[in-house]
Amino acid sequence: MTTSTSPTSSSSPLAERLRTVRAGIDDAARSAGRAPAELTTIVVTKFHPASLVRELAALGVRDVGENRHQEAQEKAAGLTDLDLRWHFVGQLQSKKARQVRRYADVIHSIDRVSLVDALRSEEESVDAFVQLNLTEDPARGGVADRDLEPLVEHVLTTPGLRLLGVMAVAPLDEEPARAFARVRALSDRVRTLAPDASAISAGMSQDYREAVAAGATHLRIGTAITGNRPTLR
Repeated sequence: MTTSTSPTSSSSPLAERLRTVRAGIDDAARSAGRAPAELTTIVVTKFHPASLVRELAALGVRDVGENRHQEAQEKAAGLTDLDLRWHFVGQLQSKKARQVRRYADVIHSIDRVSLVDALRSEEESVDAFVQLNLTEDPARGGVADRDLEPLVEHVLTTPGLRLLGVMAVAPLDEEPARAFARVRALSDRVRTLAPDASAISAGMSQDYREAVAAGATHLRIGTAITGNRPTLR
């Protein structure tokens, strides 16, 4: 696909933030004895206009994350001329699942059997992460520890889903390094059922270094790159 972008200055604030984060990720990877090329940085553009996504594309960004269906759908529809890989990283209602499949290349928030069933397709596959709940609060998104293997098995036997690995958000009341160590252990459990599902989607603006040290492969970075989110109208 040909990428069409609008000119963006390499010295713009956006470009500077992107450059700073990329340098930080590269440094974190080397400190962990890993190659920076192992990592995929997903720029989360929640609440930002499609024009910002276009500017990011001009700066070489290909992986873009959204966590609200309506906003993601509108942006994806308006940016079809760009060679972007859309990641849906928010909580997903089962009734919206088939709509999200139409534009999302990757879904990071698989957390229950009913959602897996809603995403079933005999026609094409979408990449998927099983989301972990690292808290004791069942209202938080993510599958509980005790239900992890049954959910993974259901994903593996459902047409239309290609399991990449696990996704998690570090709890605010826990040290990120400790939280991500738990994610790594849960990832190992998943790999006993699906050896190829070795990806880990973890780490955001404030804790990506700890995530990289724990083996994260996909980082979901928002404000550190995009700047403060616009005030909702």
